[in-house]
Amino acid sequence: MTTFLAGVDGENTATHLIGYLRDRIDDDDTVYAVNSQRGGSETSDDEIAAGKIALDQLEAELDAESHQLVRGNSPQEDMLQFARTHEVDEIVIGVRKRSPTGKMLFGSTAQDLLLETDRPVVTVPR
Repeated sequence: MTTFLAGVDGENTATHLIGYLRDRIDDDDTVYAVNSQRGGSETSDDEIAAGKIALDQLEAELDAESHQLVRGNSPQEDMLQFARTHEVDEIVIGVRKRSPTGKMLFGSTAQDLLLETDRPVVTVPR
C-alpha cells in the first residue's frame, strides 16, 4: 500500500497528474489531493475556484481525498507538512518549463519542495 500526495493548482495540472497516477496506483493505495493557497489579499477568488475544480477532478477520477489549504503558508510548506502528518510515501507535482530568469524572479515551488523534502517526488510535465 502506497500513500500519494498530488499537489494541484488548477485543471491542467490535475489532468496531467491523473494521467500519471491512473497507471501508477493500485486498489489499496491512498491518494490525497492538495491545493494550497496563501489566502487573504494574496489569493483571488479565481485561484480558489481553480483549486477546487482541480481537487474535484482528482476525486472523480481517482477517488482521491481532497484538501484545499488556505493557511498563509507557501504551497511547499503546506505540502511538506501534510506529507509528514499523513505519512505520505510519494509526492506528485506538475512542473512547467521556465526560463532561468523566470525561475530566479518568481521562485519555484517544485525546486523548493525538492530541496526540502526527504520523500520521493515525481514531477510530471504539464
